[in-house]
Amino acid sequence: MDPEKMMNGISSEIMTSIKDMKKAKTSEEKLTHSTTIKNLCESLGVFLNLMSDMSPYDDDEDDGPLPF
Repeated sequence: MDPEKMMNGISSEIMTSIKDMKKAKTSEEKLTHSTTIKNLCESLGVFLNLMSDMSPYDDDEDDGPLPF
């Protein structure tokens, strides 16, 4: 699966969960949404860390040579 599609999907799920958390009445519902948001953010962080680790190895020739 395309990592960009997965990141977009996770981001939209985070936004949906935040909106749902605003509507929650009880503390148990808020805790459930909070835990879901935390897990989704950690999942998104995996992709962002992978992208930052891979950026020095980017093979795009349009950018020109590395500055160092």
